Amino acid sequence: MPIPTPRAFPATRLRRNRASDFSRRLVRENQLTPDNLIYPVFVLEGEGQREQVPSMPGVERLSIDLLVEQAAELVELGIPAIALFPVVPSENKNLSGSGAWDSEGLAQRAVRALKAAHPELGVITDVALDPFTTHGQDGIIDNDGYVLNDVTVEALVNQALSHADAGADVVAPSDMMDGRIGAIREALENGGHVNTKILAYSAKYASSYYGPFRDAVGSAANLGKGNKSTYQMDPANGDEALHEVAMDLAEGADMVMIKPGMPYLDIVHRVKTELRVPTFVYQVSGEYAMHMAAAQNGWLDGDAVMMESLMAMRRAGADGILTYFAVRAARLMRDRKHG
Repeated sequence: MPIPTPRAFPATRLRRNRASDFSRRLVRENQLTPDNLIYPVFVLEGEGQREQVPSMPGVERLSIDLLVEQAAELVELGIPAIALFPVVPSENKNLSGSGAWDSEGLAQRAVRALKAAHPELGVITDVALDPFTTHGQDGIIDNDGYVLNDVTVEALVNQALSHADAGADVVAPSDMMDGRIGAIREALENGGHVNTKILAYSAKYASSYYGPFRDAVGSAANLGKGNKSTYQMDPANGDEALHEVAMDLAEGADMVMIKPGMPYLDIVHRVKTELRVPTFVYQVSGEYAMHMAAAQNGWLDGDAVMMESLMAMRRAGADGILTYFAVRAARLMRDRKHG
């Protein structure tokens, strides 16, 4: 890394450029716009259905018809994409998660409805079996509860193809099985889906920040006291993330995800600076819940810490941010622009 040109006070006063609003704006190194935001949503069966997620204030599960209505605002705000997570009824779950590739499944129907109503809105689908399994794991397990890699990859290929057939713009494998990106890419190519993008959850950590999300999709009770440490990454490891990302890119990923967000910004920075690829980060449910709890208790300024946290992710190198704050942040940016 080049050594900065020596600078000394008083010839250099770094506060000069901070003294005025116009100069602060002119020298600002990073920008945050709605273009950087992806809005994760939870979709329910039925019509006219709306359920609050208790552990995620302000976040709702919506039936497809209400989700399509909400998507109109996303388009208006300039948010480029939505990430879809189905809330699967217990009667549609089984040991193999076979409901994941049902062409008339909840996710597939939601994709078709969203693309019909809002073709300009990117639709990203989650490729993982945990919403569909009775045990809450992201794959198919053996008698000892160990998630089997290769048979799970076969199931994930079926799921990804069903999403692409429904019209998904991006399939996002979040399962952390080895080799699944290459298998999905080959299947998409052979199936004529040459422009269907793969957003690989390449560095997804076995984090304690996921609890509210599991409540939202209804997998927490199925998982129980189990964990996902045999396939999600150890929070202590950083170099391993670079290997995971590099392998997914070699297998055909178009963009990569680091998850969670703020506790792993060092990984975001390393991936972006060392590999120079489209790098996304997921500001996960636990991060959102903590921000909201602090704001609701008056301990922090909600809007200020929201925007600061998102800018921190941009500064670390994230091109896109999956965040439950997407709509709120985009509204705030719009109001500031026109206010």
